[in-house]
Amino acid sequence: MILIKLILIIALALVFIQDYKERQAFWFLFLVIGVLGGVLFYQNTLPELFLVSVQINLLFLVVLLLIIYLYAKLKLKTKFLNTLGLGDLFLFLAMSVSFSSLSFIVLFISALIFSLVLHLFISKNKKTATVPLAGYMSLFFLISYLFYWVGFVDNFYSL
Repeated sequence: MILIKLILIIALALVFIQDYKERQAFWFLFLVIGVLGGVLFYQNTLPELFLVSVQINLLFLVVLLLIIYLYAKLKLKTKFLNTLGLGDLFLFLAMSVSFSSLSFIVLFISALIFSLVLHLFISKNKKTATVPLAGYMSLFFLISYLFYWVGFVDNFYSL
């Protein structure tokens, strides 16, 4: 169990570092994050609730991505992948198997707000065309997991 947590923390940290520095991350890190996050969630819930939660989380992502797609096409007049990176999509999918539905929605929205605030703070003096969203969200999830594992957060999987 400790090894799973350690590898998950390392994978999240690597996504943050790579996405922040290079605006890209190794694809297999997202697979590692999804599998290990899913294992931890599965161990902390009933199998039936795990499957239902993953389905609801994926439905939430489909609706969100559809809204982003329509916004990109109709308002921004650009391609979908110009508004959201492939790494961002991979991280969204990886996190969707890692939490119960309510926890996922709360953490996902919190991660987006965290990413916005962090990017505004960090890029105040820089002009950057892209946002390392997967990196910032990985940092948020890394901090969230650590808070849960050291006891600052009581209920992580069953909000």
